[in-house]
Amino acid sequence: MVQVLLAGLISMVISIVAGPKFIDFLRRNEFGQQIREEGPQGHVVKRGTPAMGGLLIMLAMAIPFLAFSKHTLPALTAFFVTLGCAAIGFVDDWTKIARRRSLGLAGRWKLVWLAGITVIVGLVVSDRGFSTSIYVPLIDVDVPLSYAWYVLAFFIIAGAANGVNLTDGIDGLAAGTTTIAILTYTAMSLVAALTAVRRGAPADPIDLDLAILGASLIGASIGFLWYNAFPAQVFMGDTGSMGLGGALAAFAIMTKTELLLLLIGGIFLVEALSVILQVLTFKWFGRRIFLMAPLHHHFEMKAWSETRITVRFWIATAILCACGFVLYYAYFSNFNNLAS
Repeated sequence: MVQVLLAGLISMVISIVAGPKFIDFLRRNEFGQQIREEGPQGHVVKRGTPAMGGLLIMLAMAIPFLAFSKHTLPALTAFFVTLGCAAIGFVDDWTKIARRRSLGLAGRWKLVWLAGITVIVGLVVSDRGFSTSIYVPLIDVDVPLSYAWYVLAFFIIAGAANGVNLTDGIDGLAAGTTTIAILTYTAMSLVAALTAVRRGAPADPIDLDLAILGASLIGASIGFLWYNAFPAQVFMGDTGSMGLGGALAAFAIMTKTELLLLLIGGIFLVEALSVILQVLTFKWFGRRIFLMAPLHHHFEMKAWSETRITVRFWIATAILCACGFVLYYAYFSNFNNLAS
């Protein structure tokens, strides 16, 4: 258990200490943020702010995870999904910087690479004899999906990565909400490990490794948030948002809490749905239901300050995550049986 705490502390220290030089490196090389012309006018002043700060999160996370984990296959798979999604985001960020415009990697190519990540995850879980059933709490039912589970895995990974990416539009918003969500999954992994200890059995190294990965991501994100809070000195870019979204998806898959991601990642789902609804209503009815999408921009257009929006989204995320954790704890044995 000490390794979990150390991983979080070390990743946070790395992120905070390396932050200034990393930001200076991005600034000297003109790796700045490109701003959408159709975006909120208040964001124009952010043009040129160093981007790709997600690289700092990934680096600060990777060092303590690799140092303290037992390198169990599920944890390494979650680590791979995180870095794989971050790599897609990096290509997107680099394309924006190289072309000096706000449009990066084409959406279809993102989906192709996300599908490739899903295939690798599918091969791993298939080789491990992973359950392809999902547990539905409240009604207490296991739903066998067979091969349809692999399709669901793609939607989980692609949905989480893109959902966090859409949420990354205000200083501190994505970093704060994902930290809360990953903290929830870390707590769930610790509950599973401690339950085994209370029963007189050794803690499952898989649960401990997932907790170490979660703690490493939390520490790195908090250190990044030190410089990303309003007014931001650096943005995480798609490198960070897609990487953190991939991590959330991986935790949901490896802990067999796929449905709980609807709550734990609820704020990202709402942000994604706001974009979908905005597009559909404009296409079908010729009118928009939000002043601007994603949803956080709607509140910006209503003259809410960035800090006000960020804090309220944090609060909403904490409430949703608390509900998800309560359901996990209440039906712990059912989730744990599928994950074993």
